[in-house]
Amino acid sequence: MPTLAPVNSAVTTREEIPGREFVRAEPPRVLLIAEACNPRLVSVPLEGWSHYRAIASLTRAHLVTQVRNRDALLDAGLQEGRDFTAINSEAVARPIHRLATFLRGGAGAGWTTGMALAALSYPYFEQLIWREFGPRIARGEFDIVHRLTPLSPTLPSLLAGRCRRAGVPFVIGPLNGGVPWPAGFDSARRREREWLSYIRNAYKLLPGYHATRRNAAAILVGSRDTFAQMPATWRSKCFYIAENAIDPDRFIVTRTRRATSPLRAIFVGRLVPYKGADMLVQAAADLLRRNKLTLEIVGDGPLMNDLRRMIQSLGIGENVTLSGFVPHEKLAERLAQSDVFAFPSIREFGGAAVLEAMAVGVVPIVVDYGGPGELVSEGSGFRIPIGPREEIVGRMGAILSELAADPRRVDAKSAAAMRRARRQFTWAAKAAQVVRVYRWACDPASPRPGFAMPAPDLAAELSLTGSDT
Repeated sequence: MPTLAPVNSAVTTREEIPGREFVRAEPPRVLLIAEACNPRLVSVPLEGWSHYRAIASLTRAHLVTQVRNRDALLDAGLQEGRDFTAINSEAVARPIHRLATFLRGGAGAGWTTGMALAALSYPYFEQLIWREFGPRIARGEFDIVHRLTPLSPTLPSLLAGRCRRAGVPFVIGPLNGGVPWPAGFDSARRREREWLSYIRNAYKLLPGYHATRRNAAAILVGSRDTFAQMPATWRSKCFYIAENAIDPDRFIVTRTRRATSPLRAIFVGRLVPYKGADMLVQAAADLLRRNKLTLEIVGDGPLMNDLRRMIQSLGIGENVTLSGFVPHEKLAERLAQSDVFAFPSIREFGGAAVLEAMAVGVVPIVVDYGGPGELVSEGSGFRIPIGPREEIVGRMGAILSELAADPRRVDAKSAAAMRRARRQFTWAAKAAQVVRVYRWACDPASPRPGFAMPAPDLAAELSLTGSDT
C-alpha cells in the first residue's frame, strides 16, 4: 500500500484549523470522484463542488465527474484533462433519470425512489471510471481514491474492491441519509411519495453493500444516524465529518441589526411537507396577528398554494411575506435582515440552510432530529425535541414568544452562531479533517484521527489539545 511522507518529514508544514494544528506532509495525489459537482447548482452538486475545491487546495487532486457538469466546471476556470475528467454515462443515466422523475411525480419528492433507481445507473458510471483510470490506479499514480458523491449510503461502489486489490486506499463519504421518519408523520411521508422508505433497509441486501464497506480503507459518516446504521464490524474505520459546511467568501454580508419588536423570523427551504413551513405558520400565527413578529418564507414548492390559503384563513397576511425562489447568491442579504431562522424540518439529512443562517449571524430554531440538531449547539441556537406535530408547533411557538418578549436573547446568541459556523463548519476546516483521514488510510499504524460527534461548542473545541482523543 502506498505511504505518504511521515509527519516528521522535512517537507511538512503546519496549518491552522479551529482550536488545533495539524501537520501536512507532501500533498497526496487524490483521484476525487464526485458524480454531482456543479458550482451553478445548489444542494448536493454545490456540496460536491465546494468540498472538491477545498480538498484540491490541500492535495494534488484530479476530479472525476459526470459530463453534465462539464460546462459549469469550464466556466469556473478548471481545465479539462488537467484538473478534471468528465465521464459520459448519459446512455444509462438519462433514461433512468427520466423514469425517476416520472415515478416521483417531479424532482421535489420521492427521494428514496430516486436513490433506488440511481442504484441501476450509478454502477455504469463507476465502470466507465475504471475503464479510464483503472490502469493508472494500478500503476500507483494516485495515493488515494475518494468517492465524494453520491452521499447516499444506499449506493455501493465497485471501485472499493478494485482499488484494494490494486493496493490503493479507497475512501468513501461523507455518507449521509437514512434518517427514519418520525412517528406521527405518516401523512407527510405519503405526501412526499416516500413509499419505498417503509422498506428502506432493504438496500443492505444490494450486491456490493457489504463489500464496499469491507474494502474501503476509511468511511466518512456525515451524521450520527448514518453512523448508527453502520454495522459494528466496520465502525473502527468510520470518521465523523459533518456533511455540510459553508464558504465564508459567499457570506460577506452579515447581520448587524439589533433585535427589536416586532421580531423578524425567516424560513428558507423547499415548500414540501417534511420541511414544516406550515407548522411554523401555525406556531407563529398569534404573534403575527398581534404584530409581535414578522415572517419571511423563502422558497418554492408544491405547498405554496396551501400556505397562501392558510395565511389568508388565519388573517396574518400583513406580516407574512412569501418570497418564492431567491437565487443563492442573494440569500445572505435576506438572512442579514432577520433575527431568527425558524426551521421546523422533521427529517433533514444535512441542514445547509441552517449553517448559512448561522454564518450570517441569524439565530436558528430547529428540531433536534437529523442534521440540524448536530449543527446547532446550546450556545448558538435553540433545539426543539422531536415529537408529534402538536408538540413541535407548541414548542416553536413558545420559543418565538419568549424571544419576541425579550429580543436581547437573540443578540446574545447571534455572535456565537456566527463563530460556530465560520470556525468549525467551513469547507477549509472540513478538508483539513479529510486530509488527516487520508494520511491514516495510507498508514493505518499512525495515530488515528478522531473528531467529536457531533462537533462541540467552540469553547469546548478550543479547550482540546492537539491530540486526537
